[in-house]
Amino acid sequence: MRLLKPIVALSSVAGVTTATPLGQRQFPAITDADILNYALTLEHLEDNFYREGLANFTAAQFAAAGYDASFYHNLREVSSDETAHVKFLTQALTAAGATPVAECTYAFGVTSVDAFVATAAILEGVGVSAYLGAAADIINKDYLTAAGSILTVESRHSAYLRSSLKESPFAQPFDAPLSINNVYTLAAGFITACPSSNPVLPVKAFPSLTVDPKTPKPIKAGSTVTLLTSGDTMYPREKTFYAAFISVAGPTFVVATPAGDGFCVTIPKGFSGQTYAVLTTCNETVTDDTTAAGPAIIEITE
Repeated sequence: MRLLKPIVALSSVAGVTTATPLGQRQFPAITDADILNYALTLEHLEDNFYREGLANFTAAQFAAAGYDASFYHNLREVSSDETAHVKFLTQALTAAGATPVAECTYAFGVTSVDAFVATAAILEGVGVSAYLGAAADIINKDYLTAAGSILTVESRHSAYLRSSLKESPFAQPFDAPLSINNVYTLAAGFITACPSSNPVLPVKAFPSLTVDPKTPKPIKAGSTVTLLTSGDTMYPREKTFYAAFISVAGPTFVVATPAGDGFCVTIPKGFSGQTYAVLTTCNETVTDDTTAAGPAIIEITE
């Protein structure tokens, strides 16, 4: 494959730090090989998710949940795509002389067909935002083309699954980019252990941030939502916190008011579909130093 050849030298090419509209700065000297392994980490997760789910739930169970044979067939195609992505990235890293990360062990917590489809839709949306956010860090143009090729397929997956859930397949005119650390935070919630032989990636996970399951649906602009923080994480109540809603044009900040085990926020205008918000201590920019938790994933209906 032509795209593999230019990647041979990726392990020695230093990337720039993140240049997303969030202004989030990552560890210095992130290389294209690091980004390949970061992408492979996500693809391993998705690949395992689909293979496990399709092994656990039969076509008959999908039919009983209201999904026809065509949908089940298409899910198998999606699973095949994720396996192909894993194979491509693994080959690219090997060709570059770098060690590809191996798959980890995962706990997806999916116990029904409906939960499987809903989780799949979320993972695909995160995948789109992950590739979009990483694009600014990529030096090698051929790798950028390869990543863009995967991005467009992930976007098709996302639209198809959202449509199957009766959600808008294209809820906004622009997708939101997520930083490497933000994506890793979301992925880490599913990872239970990884091989000790895996290369150490320059990533870190922030404390988790989730929407209170008791929040009334649908969530719209102007809705009040409680974002729950990790139970073992303490936040000084005398400090002012904000929720930064991520968009390609930059974050929109709203005051986050302490409430029990989390913070209450009002959904700002201009957001729809799968939306991300991080808890920050600054209302001017979002950096790793100012991020306290998150991102939370919020499904917003217009």
